[in-house]
Amino acid sequence: VQLQAFGGGLVQAGGSLRLSCAASGLTFSWYGMGWFRQAPVKEREFVAAISKSGSRTYYADSVKGRFTISRDNAKNTVLLQMNSLKPEDTAVYYCAASGLDYGLNSRLNYNYWGQGTLVTVSS
Repeated sequence: VQLQAFGGGLVQAGGSLRLSCAASGLTFSWYGMGWFRQAPVKEREFVAAISKSGSRTYYADSVKGRFTISRDNAKNTVLLQMNSLKPEDTAVYYCAASGLDYGLNSRLNYNYWGQGTLVTVSS
């Protein structure tokens, strides 16, 4: 199984970025998908998740209204559109796949992780 995250970079506060995660080696539609992030000296935290069918989405309070998660099961891809970025959004962002369709806000429920992509938001 491979999860490859793309789209990180440097952006000014208030700007936007779109992260994508390409999955291979698994039946994509059988997995709930999530995005987590980890800032220096902090624990990895939940950002957003989407159910297997895409019918349900979940967000951390800190990103609600600014970030949007979506998936394309035909292309084995999950996206994270990030708008109105803030310096505190700076982190390495990881996509992950869960065999469950609930509890997607807990990193303990994920089976596979990507390598991460760095997002840096300057003030």
